[in-house]
Amino acid sequence: MSDVPDGPTPPPAGPEPAQSSAPGTVRPGGRTARVRAAVLDAAGDVLAEAGFEGLDLADIARRAGVGKTTVYRRWGTPAALAADLLEDMAAQSLPRTRAGSLAEDLRANARLVVRTLTDPRQGRLFRALIAASLCDAQTAEALHRFYAVRIKEWAGCVTDAIARGEVPEDTDARAVISAVSAPLYYSLLNTGEPLDEAAADRAADAALAAAAAGVYRTPAPRAGAQA
Repeated sequence: MSDVPDGPTPPPAGPEPAQSSAPGTVRPGGRTARVRAAVLDAAGDVLAEAGFEGLDLADIARRAGVGKTTVYRRWGTPAALAADLLEDMAAQSLPRTRAGSLAEDLRANARLVVRTLTDPRQGRLFRALIAASLCDAQTAEALHRFYAVRIKEWAGCVTDAIARGEVPEDTDARAVISAVSAPLYYSLLNTGEPLDEAAADRAADAALAAAAAGVYRTPAPRAGAQA
């Protein structure tokens, strides 16, 4: 799941469509932070425009208006730069909603994912990063960390719902959140079916129905199993 603002300034457990600077998101000041922000913004632009194969450190330095030596010394490889971009997106992404009902929270999560994946820049950026993760271990690890951060953030919606009695008390909160975005990413990467608010609501409602039916209950330890 993803809810990240455009580019690395403000992506987290949500991903909102990124913008070079999104409301309510602030990076620490200082020259080092400004250089990193400029470089990551440039990297996001290149990934959206040309994919991972177009990520050239010298070109990124030129676009960001910083010295090549600085970029090579700090990041060293395109994979390291992509990984840092994902770390930044996770740190800057938006917090979860607290609607007071799991149905509304899951719909908010799903709609956020759809807005991100259908955003002209962010959608291409995520496709590029996902593609890179399939052939580069460092990018894959960074992408896994990004989604772990986002899922952990939104899992609080399910924890709150457990306390309200909306779903079984042994429900796996992270599994529920993963189930919301899974069909949306499947549509993005495999079927090409339209991603819109209706698709978001269907995904959220399906995850809610499954959770309420006990599909995502944590398996009980087997008799005799060691703790």
